[in-house]
Amino acid sequence: MIKQKVLFLCTGNSSRTQMAEGFLRKMAGDQFEVVSAGGSPEELSPAAVEAMREIGIDISHQKTKDVVEYLGQRFTYLIQLCERRKEPHCPIFPGAIYRVHWDLEDPEHSDLGLYAATRRTRDQIRRHIEDFVKKHG
Repeated sequence: MIKQKVLFLCTGNSSRTQMAEGFLRKMAGDQFEVVSAGGSPEELSPAAVEAMREIGIDISHQKTKDVVEYLGQRFTYLIQLCERRKEPHCPIFPGAIYRVHWDLEDPEHSDLGLYAATRRTRDQIRRHIEDFVKKHG
């Protein structure tokens, strides 16, 4: 069986995309080849690592990556996790069959506080991943 390839993409690849990658690997890693990247990669967010650890998923070994690393590769799904109204420069990627956008707040820029915002975003991502797996898994 050939696995469908999924690329999660946002600006920093430090939090949202890392959590999405961790969720999809955990929920359906046998069905998908999963990677994440950013247009301007930053360090892996300790808040994202902690939020995922709280629910039993370890993403501490994941590395942030620049989307340039994947140019020339084909993906079945490109899933962008940028907040459109606050991140008008969300990176684009030409090599995907299906494009999906999940409008998710960057926890780093929330008024809620970093850890609370990261948990809220984590829970939103979990619901999106559950729906994605039901539809495409």
